[in-house]
Amino acid sequence: MTTSHRLIVFPAIDLKNGQVVRLAEGDMDRATVYGDDPAHQARLFADAGAQHLHVVDLDGAFAGESVNGEAVRRIVADFPGHVQLGGGIRNRDSVERWFDLGVSRIVIGTAALDDPDFVRGVARDYPGGIVVAVDAKDGMVATKGWADVSTTSVTDLARRFEDAGVAALLFTDVGRDGLLKGANIEATVDLARAVSIPVIASGGVKGIDDIHMLALHAKDGIEGVITGRALYDGRLDLAAALSVAAAA
Repeated sequence: MTTSHRLIVFPAIDLKNGQVVRLAEGDMDRATVYGDDPAHQARLFADAGAQHLHVVDLDGAFAGESVNGEAVRRIVADFPGHVQLGGGIRNRDSVERWFDLGVSRIVIGTAALDDPDFVRGVARDYPGGIVVAVDAKDGMVATKGWADVSTTSVTDLARRFEDAGVAALLFTDVGRDGLLKGANIEATVDLARAVSIPVIASGGVKGIDDIHMLALHAKDGIEGVITGRALYDGRLDLAAALSVAAAA
């Protein structure tokens, strides 16, 4: 469980063709472009008070290897806080390269299901540096950019890494992601209570109420929340979200 009981707010920068985008339900054909300068967006988030950033190489998630590497490098160079990166990172060379370039934490999704020994190995070698993405469609784990749905339940996958030394689980309700339906707080809290690993909430955040509710459950093991579209659409003010998260 988390010890500080203070919720971390992670503004999200999703990268597609070098641009800042948001998808609806993980569908690459339903992308909204919010800018063509990801590093500038990172600086704006820092100016608003963000100390953590969540970056996803969407093209990489489908390709299985880094595609938007140059954009990520610029973000890491320009953002003064901690950068958490996911998307197509499925081998040790990729993990080592990103840590060497200054990324603080690596998010591993597909490989967590396909190659758990790989995840255990890098979690052991990089203490506090590995986050396992647990993406859910109707309670089952979705992989490969959410294009495939497995027969493994979210809780079962999470419990496989109880003793692996991973820093956190990133739980996304795919059916809500990018749709502003509100975070699936019940499912997120249930997962946090079921495992001893801190959980990061993702998918569907629509406003300050979601931040407040998740902050109230920080004591249950919810470490943070990722928000993207609500920030870009102006439904959520980042400075206000950070204030609510810190005050809970």
